Amino acid sequence: MHMPSGMQLLVIVLIVLILFGGKKIPELAKGLGSGIKNFKKAVKEDDEEVATASKIEENEKKVDTKSTSSTETKQA
Repeated sequence: MHMPSGMQLLVIVLIVLILFGGKKIPELAKGLGSGIKNFKKAVKEDDEEVATASKIEENEKKVDTKSTSSTETKQA
């Protein structure tokens, strides 16, 4: 499929203007931009939660290993 020509793009823009009007288009663009921003923020927060959880698990494993080895030393 090929890209639309300049005249076809102009017709598409005119149809969008007729359907939504001049005032609605900036509102739609603003809503779309804020939606993308919120999505990126949620993904970043989720990645941070996963990283924090994995660090906590690593620390728990280290503490468990240390307590096991100190118990073995006391029993000997």
